Amino acid sequence: MAKVHLLNVAVHNNPATFFTPFQFEIQFECLEELQDDLEFKIIYVGSAETVEFDQTLDQIVVDAVPKGQFKFMFQADPPDISKIPADDAVGVTVVLITASYRQQEFVRVGYYVNNEYEDQEMKDNPPAEPQFDKLMRQIAADQPRVTKFKINWDSANSNAEASTESGGAAQDTEMVEDQSNNGLLKNSELSQEKTNINTNEGLIFEQ
Repeated sequence: MAKVHLLNVAVHNNPATFFTPFQFEIQFECLEELQDDLEFKIIYVGSAETVEFDQTLDQIVVDAVPKGQFKFMFQADPPDISKIPADDAVGVTVVLITASYRQQEFVRVGYYVNNEYEDQEMKDNPPAEPQFDKLMRQIAADQPRVTKFKINWDSANSNAEASTESGGAAQDTEMVEDQSNNGLLKNSELSQEKTNINTNEGLIFEQ
């Protein structure tokens, strides 16, 4: 059974210009105290054709999380435009939020992102070289895809064991920064939720 449930992701700074930082408010629940760290990442998909152009915009480690419900603001700078193919700069791409425990990814949330020119003339006649400073970014906050992975929560050397147990399968479900210490988030920087949340109602994703 999973020891961590992702309860809510709220998308901030949306819509925004291309160079505006990404902001996601993450809310999760630990069903019991964790022995190791949780790691969260924001990944920008630079091209639908290959993972070669994927960029990890930021990653944060939450250390020694006790039992309870917590939330934090996860902020990341926009992608490096020099690593985005010109043909993929304008149009629809994806941004991912992943969560891992002991180097095992157990959940990811994907959002479609549409980058387009605000000026109608540029929409009709886009320049050969993308003008990123003229692009507007719109995250489809109401259409995320959540994928859950079965992992081994109890063994430090658990990657192979989890893969064997789950057969590499993932459960795919349609639904709907405060950073410090070089990406290490201390317990004191987590906001612990005091309200009761009925996890049987599933995930709630806000715009």
